[in-house]
Amino acid sequence: MSYLSLAITLIFVIIPLVLSKTLNLGLEKDTLIATVRSIIQLLAVGYVLQIVFESEHLIYILLMIILMIAAATQNARKKGVQIKGITRKLVLTFITVEILTQGILLGLGITPATAQYIIPISGMVIGNSMVLSILFLNRFISEVESKSKETELILSLGGTPKQAVHKQLITSIQASTIPTIESQKTIGLVQLPGMMSGQIIAGADPVQAVLFQLLILFLLLTTAVVTSIMLGYLSYPTLFNERMQFLKLEAKK
Repeated sequence: MSYLSLAITLIFVIIPLVLSKTLNLGLEKDTLIATVRSIIQLLAVGYVLQIVFESEHLIYILLMIILMIAAATQNARKKGVQIKGITRKLVLTFITVEILTQGILLGLGITPATAQYIIPISGMVIGNSMVLSILFLNRFISEVESKSKETELILSLGGTPKQAVHKQLITSIQASTIPTIESQKTIGLVQLPGMMSGQIIAGADPVQAVLFQLLILFLLLTTAVVTSIMLGYLSYPTLFNERMQFLKLEAKK
């Protein structure tokens, strides 16, 4: 695709802008900001990846992964500032998910140990983990706040902190993983995944594109479940003090 073709595709940005303006939706500013940022960020990443792929140097690969984790943490922590130490918890979760998935892929020889495979897959894994973290934190904080009296009642009856927030924890984990699981049920019927479609458009064999897409789907399923469970079990102890007393969530900063 040429830069001219890219410029022509801006018509897909103009359409929502016109509709937003006509219907007074107030989406014009956010749409323009999102469009400009996506162009700048993706073009910049494209040139950086070109250098990384050509060099195949391990330090560049690690720097890219660190950058992804840092950006994901910065974005996700905004939804969990009420939880003490949320930044450390997110970093630990993202690193664990990355090591787990890449360890299996590279350790079993499923994908080559090259930047061309490691970086894009890491981006999908960390990006998905970030989204799941946001979904989990939103639901968990809401559940904890709405059921604070129930939590205190269980503690007053001799229950442990884990028992006091067990229902909220499980509900939040289920709610955050459902979108990933449900989307996989209709994959290929309702939608063709973007990566698979991109490979087919680029001329790849459709069956090979499907096999690689299945690999990514299975990766994202693991990412979703591990992220929600790990973040949940790292977060809930901070809701209680040493005397097992329930603490109110910190106010948003």
